[in-house]
Amino acid sequence: MTKIIDLRSDTVTQPTAAMRAAMMAAPLGDDVFGDDPTVNALQEKIAALLGFEAALFMPTGTQSNLCALMAHCGRGDEYIVGQSAHTYRYEGGGAAVLGSIQPQPLAQDAGGQMALADIAAAIKPDDCHFARTRLLCLENTWNGHPMPADYLAQATALAREKGLATHLDGARLFNAAVASRQDGETALGSAKRIVSHFDSVSVCFSKGLGAPVGSALCGSKELIARAHRVRKMAGGGMRQVGLLAAAASYALDHHIDRLADDHALALRLATGLAGVEGLRVKSAQTNIVFMDVDHGRGPDLLATLKQHGVLATGLIGLRFVTHLDVDAAGIDHAIACIRRFFSEPASQQASAPRSGPY
Repeated sequence: MTKIIDLRSDTVTQPTAAMRAAMMAAPLGDDVFGDDPTVNALQEKIAALLGFEAALFMPTGTQSNLCALMAHCGRGDEYIVGQSAHTYRYEGGGAAVLGSIQPQPLAQDAGGQMALADIAAAIKPDDCHFARTRLLCLENTWNGHPMPADYLAQATALAREKGLATHLDGARLFNAAVASRQDGETALGSAKRIVSHFDSVSVCFSKGLGAPVGSALCGSKELIARAHRVRKMAGGGMRQVGLLAAAASYALDHHIDRLADDHALALRLATGLAGVEGLRVKSAQTNIVFMDVDHGRGPDLLATLKQHGVLATGLIGLRFVTHLDVDAAGIDHAIACIRRFFSEPASQQASAPRSGPY
């Protein structure tokens, strides 16, 4: 059987043998009663690593962001967010549906940044005609690119000046941290510096860090207490969940620095496809490579790659994501398949239905 090179997302990773062993050895309790020692230890660990008072383990990043938004905002409040940000566009509208929180989406540039002037203009006056603007929500990484440090500082400073709280959707925070290290800085030091601008941050364990499930919300003790209540309402109270917390804890101990390997493989993919006619490859700064295919041939490329054991996605341009279950040989195979696709006549290639934006 041909080995599948799955580049659809870093969420497809499988737990390593050592991670599975850590899961099986984890002491357990009932986390709804607050007595799962492995969950408690994980929450204390991630809060301390990132410089927050407290943290709360969540089954998903979507729930973690939702709990953050509902802990920061009440009914009739508003949060400012990018038009294409995950918390607005890709998480089912949960803040509005479940929290009665109004999103105020703003246009973003190619790097995901909302103009500071637009943020300032979107903040509503204290008037009964308007929703109360309470929160600024940013995202890092943005389509695989780390947010610039100066932008994070300026945007959050503006929010504080206007009395807003700040939340970071840091699903791939540690990818951003590894790519943004300053001279002599560790990845953990970089991550702590990035999140120091925010009142809360959601961190995902099940992407590049390779855990099977889980995210954490970090913030003040008061914020986490409010988020804990929301998590219960949202069905996130779990029992002997230390099995999963152990995987996340192992990932924090062993899988952060190795993210640099994923970044190197993404760069290997992007570099290996440079100059291919009909294909425009966007720069790879972390573990995600986006490509645009001329003449609407994206679906056919995906279909051809699938025939040769390479999987990718094509919702917003073709996306290829490296992770711990992909190696250099797999990337070289993907490069060879893509180059062959563009060198052969279209009549010799697989075809796929033309549906969705490619």
